[in-house]
Amino acid sequence: MEQEIEQFTEIYNLVTAFLVNYSFQIIGAIIIFIIGIVVARRISNLVLRLCLKKKLDVTLSGFIANTVRLIIIVMVGIIAMGKLGISITPFVAAIGAVSLGAGLAVQGLLSNYGAGLNIILTRPFVVGDTISVQGVSGVVKEVHLAYTILTDEDEVSITVPNKHIVGEIIHNSQADSIVELTVGIAYRSDPRVAINAILQALEHIEGISDRRKPQVGIEVFGDSSINLGVRFWAKTEVRYETHYVANMAIHDALKLAGVEIPFPQREVRMLQN
Repeated sequence: MEQEIEQFTEIYNLVTAFLVNYSFQIIGAIIIFIIGIVVARRISNLVLRLCLKKKLDVTLSGFIANTVRLIIIVMVGIIAMGKLGISITPFVAAIGAVSLGAGLAVQGLLSNYGAGLNIILTRPFVVGDTISVQGVSGVVKEVHLAYTILTDEDEVSITVPNKHIVGEIIHNSQADSIVELTVGIAYRSDPRVAINAILQALEHIEGISDRRKPQVGIEVFGDSSINLGVRFWAKTEVRYETHYVANMAIHDALKLAGVEIPFPQREVRMLQN
């Protein structure tokens, strides 16, 4: 019992001496840390409002604001420990080691975030554009720091990690996709009449972009037909539907104009001895 009392007395005296000698340092460290947290929160909110005012991406704005707040809190914590007389050199070394380990552990994730930051800043495409990258095509629906979401004509959501986008060749056709057709007409038909009929038919098709005019002309002279090339741009969401509607409209227009659409023919001559 007496031994326990002596131990308690020693601990009490040690704590009392510590508080007497370091009370002001402890109070100062606590005050510094509290002030640092308040300042970090206010600066973080200020940075967030500034980023949103500059019309930066919401995800990027939040990431920058949180990073600034974390940096300020860490710096204030180091200053507070220095106020207590604690050497901050081991902590700085530990922070460096932890940062290195964390960086190696989440290298893939960080590469996605770095690529996302690159996309947001350079803007090779924006929401609503139609892009093709790594063999995947679709309309850009969302751009996040780690990944980009595309949607194809079948309403299938495609998630592409940003590290697979940056550094690759990106085909960006804005909001439209090109449709290319080949129409064969008989050699006895007038190609000018056929071209005018096709252009007039395309004018009345809903879904064809009005930003670029359709292009129609002689593509090649085939064995049994004059092949006309038809190119127009359609909204990506209804690309195939517009393609099929255009085929029917072109067929009806050529038939109405009296333009013959031939089938492959081969002339055979018999030689008699």
